[in-house]
Amino acid sequence: MVTATAACVLALIVILAVLGPLFSGDPLTISPIDRLQPPSSDAWLGNDHLGRDILARLLSGARVSLAVGSLVVVFAISFGVVIGLLAGYFRLLDAIIMRVIDGMMAIPAILLAISLSALAKPGLLTVVVAITIPEIPRVARLVRSIVLSARELSYVEAAIASGTPTLKILRRHITPNTYAPLTVQATYVFASAVMFEAYLSFLSAGVPPHLPTWGNMISDGRLYFTISPWIVFVPGLTLAIVVLSINLIGDWLRDQLDPRIARNI
Repeated sequence: MVTATAACVLALIVILAVLGPLFSGDPLTISPIDRLQPPSSDAWLGNDHLGRDILARLLSGARVSLAVGSLVVVFAISFGVVIGLLAGYFRLLDAIIMRVIDGMMAIPAILLAISLSALAKPGLLTVVVAITIPEIPRVARLVRSIVLSARELSYVEAAIASGTPTLKILRRHITPNTYAPLTVQATYVFASAVMFEAYLSFLSAGVPPHLPTWGNMISDGRLYFTISPWIVFVPGLTLAIVVLSINLIGDWLRDQLDPRIARNI
């Protein structure tokens, strides 16, 4: 029941984000006369300190967060799977690759993301790259652990003994074992990416300031929280709901795809 509710809420937010431009207006239009106006029939979620419509900015920020989350998942899973397969299957590469990954994981992810964002030109692609790099080692370690177990299975040893090409073994016999864990991991990467994008935007190290995101909405509104709390409350609550929904879906997928947990349920 809880998972179904989370899925419905997430689907609703995605639909509103996609259809937002049709009914929410321009998120960049400034109206000084309407600054800090509370929610009303003209502005359902009120206006910020520059008179901009919070609903329009909220939905625009949703499109940015969903785009960042989707791209990070695609890139992190793609690179992480390749690195994990190489490290897990080829023993000579394992030590080299894992030491590099250990070094990357020793650096706090938020510090690495901020550093990369500061070195490059602000933009959506920069944010995606800055968030993807800390996520790749986590995916790679997960895939490596699966490959280490899978390569000892009897049918894999039989394929090796029969002279099956390495690429075919990886593609047909080992990679399918990673599908279920990677599906679950993808949900956590997505939720983490949405949070990291908000962190970076809050610290003005993310996308350009003129582009509405949940992070810079919270950052801009914190100075007016005591007189207009909805400026911070609305994007903050939306961010929390989205991340919570994604994590609940990830937990449900883990329960369904893990045979041991599924049997207990």
